Amino acid sequence: MGSNIISMNDFNQELVSKIVKQVMSELEGSNGGTPAIVGQTGVFEKTEDAVQATLVAQKQWVKTSKETKTKVINALRQVVHEYAADFAQRALEETGMGRLEDKIAKHHNVADVTPGLEDLESKSWIGDKGLVVEDYAPYGVIAAVAPSTHPIPVLFNSAAIMIAPGNGVVFAVHPAAKKVSAYAMEIFSRVIQQNGGPANLISMVKEPTMETAAQLFHHPQIPMIVATGGPGPVNAAFAAGKKVVAAGPGNPPVLVDETADIQKAAKYIIEGASFDNNIICIAEKEVFVVSSVFDQFMQAMAKEGAVKLNAQQIAALTKNAILKNDRGEFYASRDFIGKNAAILGRAAGLTLSDDVRMLCGETDFNHPFVHTEQMMPFLPVVRVKDAQEGIDKCYEAEHQYGHTAIIHSNNLDIITQFTQKLDVDIVVVNGTSLSGLGPKAGEAYFSHTLASPTGEGVCTPKDFARVRRLAVYGALKIV
Repeated sequence: MGSNIISMNDFNQELVSKIVKQVMSELEGSNGGTPAIVGQTGVFEKTEDAVQATLVAQKQWVKTSKETKTKVINALRQVVHEYAADFAQRALEETGMGRLEDKIAKHHNVADVTPGLEDLESKSWIGDKGLVVEDYAPYGVIAAVAPSTHPIPVLFNSAAIMIAPGNGVVFAVHPAAKKVSAYAMEIFSRVIQQNGGPANLISMVKEPTMETAAQLFHHPQIPMIVATGGPGPVNAAFAAGKKVVAAGPGNPPVLVDETADIQKAAKYIIEGASFDNNIICIAEKEVFVVSSVFDQFMQAMAKEGAVKLNAQQIAALTKNAILKNDRGEFYASRDFIGKNAAILGRAAGLTLSDDVRMLCGETDFNHPFVHTEQMMPFLPVVRVKDAQEGIDKCYEAEHQYGHTAIIHSNNLDIITQFTQKLDVDIVVVNGTSLSGLGPKAGEAYFSHTLASPTGEGVCTPKDFARVRRLAVYGALKIV
């Protein structure tokens, strides 16, 4: 979901090609020996061992009753609730990103609202020519990337929506979150087995690298890849030549026009953009405000607790927090991604309390903070002459990722134009960005896999299932 893979964003195409050749050579020479299992925990020393063990488990799982599958997924929900604070603390300590209280809330939310088997309703038709039944079948074993920004929420969410149709999953976890991921994997594996599921239904490699990810992507017995992250892992997944569900980058813009409830707009923008220090991919990343209400909006932001930076302070923060690669492209410094606003304030020359959740400041449209998925609690705010210019600027800043956009307006024509122009998977109107992914901030279902590049949008178990049809000609017409 979003540009969540940090160190893996630096995939070099020449390096990837070299790794792939090496991987294919190793796979061709594999003898499929006995897996080197680190207990029955789903944690393996080698990619091949993880794949082979999960292949065995998946064949057992697909024959497991729906009642047992539901029991397993519900037991996993419960254990995420039980370990929410523990998982959150470990993730914060290992990755250094986010805020503890938000991470805890994030674990409870994903446990409550991830869809399960209820999403997989079969269909049937009875007519003059007989009976047709359609049901959902698994793909097999899926390779799934888990990011460092939300390691355990993604691990659970992906596992639940992928095993619901009968798949097994081998995870390529992020190296920066490998310890907490292995810790959770062992707990999840134990819960699966205790509730009637097979050992190693979900698995991972203990020491993940670019090489192990490439091995997984190109494994001949893996039919499907789910890539959550930036252009590096997503491009590497597409290069494998398989079915891919890709959750690519996002840079969600916000438009505030003159008809908006300005105080509510400021409140909701801060709520969404500050949550877990802005490492949520759907979170507000840049704001465009119609000139006639710009000053009122900035006053409302201050009233809601945001600290306004002046031009010199913004320049100092930008110098430290936004870097440029050898291709001249801006990117966020890992030293500032997901850090508290107080740490960003220090880079701008301010001493702030850790209770401050958001910084903001006026910039021009071409500022690096406007065009970079920065994932930190600073919002660039840009003046626009009217709502139409704001729509056009939002379109440019979103970069046609097709991800998320937010508008605060009470003009139905402007809301309609905004929605049609931006053509993103999620449009939020007059609310926090968090409401775009459902409970508890809003309605509908939730997923950490927001597949904009491949078109699935907010993913559910249906996106990881094949539709199979049984047609009985001339019989079983019961009336």
